[in-house]
Amino acid sequence: MTLTIGQAAPDFTLNNQFGESVSLSSFKGKKNVIVTFYPWAFTGTCTGELCALRDDLSSFQNENAELLALSCDAMFSLKIFAEKEGYNFSLLSDFWPHGAVAQAYGVFDEARGAAVRGTFIIDKEGILRWQVINGIGDARNAADYKSALAAL
Repeated sequence: MTLTIGQAAPDFTLNNQFGESVSLSSFKGKKNVIVTFYPWAFTGTCTGELCALRDDLSSFQNENAELLALSCDAMFSLKIFAEKEGYNFSLLSDFWPHGAVAQAYGVFDEARGAAVRGTFIIDKEGILRWQVINGIGDARNAADYKSALAAL
């Protein structure tokens, strides 16, 4: 499935690294949301991308924006990953049904059982306003997210 800019983003509810339920729709009318999929916790490129977001977190998580990072890893792995790297944002587990949210966003790699690197910016009304999809090995640039947020 390919998402189109201007359409409603697929809603989801997933558990974060603490076992708390987080729903995309809970931010509707309140915050723009950056939904960023990454393949695997504890891997070099994924860690680097998330550390870049962590190091400039106030640009991506503030009164106008919320950062949600999703992978198909289990919640318990994400908890240790967040603790190890000092991530103070939600790491959501798309573990079961395995990759269902990644599939809804068109970024699930069936052969590898993981998401590719897809980032989606959803406005306060739940509408998809920006997206970038890279292959599993191709890192994204967090500066692009800033530009897209600034345009909202």
